[in-house]
Amino acid sequence: MEHQMMAAAATGRTLLPGFADPVGDAQATFRAALDALAQPGRVCEILADSGVPAGLSPAMTALLLTLVDVDTPLWLPESADEGVLAFLRFHCGCSLVPSPALARFAAVPAGFAAPALSACHQGDPAYPDQSTTLLIEVGSLDSGPQAMLSGPGIPSRRALAASGLPEGFWREWRLNHQRFPLGVDVFLTQGRRICGLPRSTRLEN
Repeated sequence: MEHQMMAAAATGRTLLPGFADPVGDAQATFRAALDALAQPGRVCEILADSGVPAGLSPAMTALLLTLVDVDTPLWLPESADEGVLAFLRFHCGCSLVPSPALARFAAVPAGFAAPALSACHQGDPAYPDQSTTLLIEVGSLDSGPQAMLSGPGIPSRRALAASGLPEGFWREWRLNHQRFPLGVDVFLTQGRRICGLPRSTRLEN
């Protein structure tokens, strides 16, 4: 018991703060996330400030603080930093699940392998919105190989040049789009920037 109390005290001393303005910052981040999904492939910026655990970016941290709570199971890579786990447990109260197929949100910090889109929960025909939303930290959102996107929210076509995507991501994305209205939605994050890829978005040849 004494050891547990000392560990808790140590965690309390080192725990990073959440949003400075919990309501206002969460609302602003949620609007940015909605804008990113409404305009697929367009890069948006998240301005909300919070503590940022080692291994996460400001954008991924803000999205998790906004989207994840006690009712939204979260998947993280098995070897994610303990400081990240403590931060999210304290500020979000979320449960951590062992498989992305069980998660409403799955977060992949830089340097970790992302699960296959097909390994995430695809939603149910009656409730397609209950699929997993996948957050992936990438190296860049404007200096990688160019992918041409089309679909709802995109006038004609839009180019996205993300680097550091998982190997075979765009091949998997074609299959993910074919499952519509089931399938996975994705946020790409980099620094303070995000880019939304809803399952309705098509990859052009």
